[in-house]
Amino acid sequence: MNLFTLPKALLLAAAAMLSLLSSYGAANGDPSKYPQFAQQSVPAEVKLSFISIDELVAQVKAGKKPLIIDVRTAAEYREVHILSAVSAPLAEFKDNVKNIPKDRLVVLY
Repeated sequence: MNLFTLPKALLLAAAAMLSLLSSYGAANGDPSKYPQFAQQSVPAEVKLSFISIDELVAQVKAGKKPLIIDVRTAAEYREVHILSAVSAPLAEFKDNVKNIPKDRLVVLY
């Protein structure tokens, strides 16, 4: 299933950043803790934000329906994942970038 269409630079930076955040169990979205990702350049039309899990939950409760993409391995996804998240392992992610919707909030973890 094709699920993606955002600019490649944004998605690769965000995927790497969110993968790191989930690996370390970061509960807050403080980009100063991850300067290697926060300082990555992305196209001007792309808004890249760090959010905490609490902020994501609040957005979902407010009725927003983000596309949640799990960039961990397929095995990790099978073990446990966020309900409604789709799997797009980081190793294969660049092949799917063109299919990410531009008109929807996209969350990578």
